[in-house]
Amino acid sequence: MTAESGTFCPRCGDPVERPTGADRRGTGESGTTRRERMLCTACYLEEFDLVDVPDRVQVDVCARCGAVHRGNRWVDVGAKDYTDVAVDAVTEALGVHVQAEDVAWEVTPEQVDQTNIRMHATFTGTVRGEEVTESVTVPVTIAKGICTRCGRISGDYYASLVQVRADGRDPTAEETERAVEIANEVVAEMEATGDRNAFITEVSETRGGLDMKLSTNKIGKKVARNLVTEFGGRVEDSETLVTEDEDGNEVYRVTYAVHLPRYHPGDVVDLDGDGGPVLVRSVKGNLKGVRVTTGEPYEASYEEGNAPDGRVVGTRTDAEETTVVAIEDENAVQIIDPETYESRTVARPAYFDADADVVPTLKSRAGLHILPGN
Repeated sequence: MTAESGTFCPRCGDPVERPTGADRRGTGESGTTRRERMLCTACYLEEFDLVDVPDRVQVDVCARCGAVHRGNRWVDVGAKDYTDVAVDAVTEALGVHVQAEDVAWEVTPEQVDQTNIRMHATFTGTVRGEEVTESVTVPVTIAKGICTRCGRISGDYYASLVQVRADGRDPTAEETERAVEIANEVVAEMEATGDRNAFITEVSETRGGLDMKLSTNKIGKKVARNLVTEFGGRVEDSETLVTEDEDGNEVYRVTYAVHLPRYHPGDVVDLDGDGGPVLVRSVKGNLKGVRVTTGEPYEASYEEGNAPDGRVVGTRTDAEETTVVAIEDENAVQIIDPETYESRTVARPAYFDADADVVPTLKSRAGLHILPGN
């Protein structure tokens, strides 16, 4: 540094040392006023504020879910307390002087009460080659409110309705429980991607099935599709105009009617026509299974539809173990009737194990039949 000829600090009158040549580059004084450049370092630092501190910082927090409002959106932070949130808010609110270099800071929070925190911060930096330290205290207020998501939930908002029904019967308790699980899984997947608009508004059992109100049409569509993927069946959807948004665009609510199949895997169905009962293996697409009289595979034809007319005479879980008495021929076998304990001759299906001593059987209105072992 050298004192420029005739250059004196207008405040104290001391000669002003100014950088020359290569030293002038990198001083970082491009944003200073002419008067500031004329001041000596001591006088300049007396007027220098390392940080611009707001009088108070407010953090908006949802009283229900704990989300924090940042910018124009709500963010889930998963905080047990809001000290770290307050530190982030203060960091965003503070302004560091453009002339300062190598700035670092430490902060010590002081919890005054549940909604007030004092942030005691110490900043250090380099200005004109001199180390500068400044300490500030920033009051932070935690303001409780309701986020958009929680407001919608409390207001029973929903954009789609998934109706779970079954053809020719009521859905079972297992099916309705699994339907709710699938809806929760879809919502969890959406939440994991950062979608705060994903939620279930209401689940209610109704006459003939289950209704689930969901927050978006996208979620409703995915839940309905996943139900059909797991259970089979079909989906019908319909739209209802409910309102217009602030831009005048029409807003529709979509109902997804999920029709579960008439039969379940494991059902033994006495179909209309000859051939004997069918043990259902799959209901996805058209019905598939095996004839319990012959052991031959069965698949519903296009003319019969996905689920042909018939009646359920029992299920695989209803089967009882009974003793094999004798094999009569390739088409018949003698077994013990599980109710009367008398010897009965029944059809010998292809899956019958000739070495078996006992076999699972189902006695129903359709007769006594040997079922597959698995």
